[in-house]
Amino acid sequence: MVSTHFKKGELYSFITGKASTAIARRLQKKFNEAGISVTIEQWSVLYHLWKADGISQQELCNATFRDKPSITRLVDNLEKLGLVKRVAHDKDRRINKILLTKEALKLEGETMQLAEETLNEALAGVSQKDIEMCKEVLQKVYDNLSS
Repeated sequence: MVSTHFKKGELYSFITGKASTAIARRLQKKFNEAGISVTIEQWSVLYHLWKADGISQQELCNATFRDKPSITRLVDNLEKLGLVKRVAHDKDRRINKILLTKEALKLEGETMQLAEETLNEALAGVSQKDIEMCKEVLQKVYDNLSS
């Protein structure tokens, strides 16, 4: 086992995802400036629906690593914005499929462009080699803790 020493406060910053928070804040700012009235949390749900429209709320929980009450609240708010609608599953009415509306489909291109711009800004000056190493390390951390 490797003994890793961190300066005081360094480990906490790493664990809490300082970089992730900074990226989310920047992207939210870009959404606000563009007049896009969705939160980053709502956008993350839309993102997974753009990849697989009509998945269940439970599948959204799994995809976004959120609990059922959080997904229910997010879907409720997306429904109020007219971006998704719930439809009962054909064979099991206990399951709701979440479907995108035309309005949500219109948002995909612009929000994905803003997300790409934000990620490019965040990774400015970072080599492809370092990005790959970071991805490997973070995947290993996730794998270590998800078993």
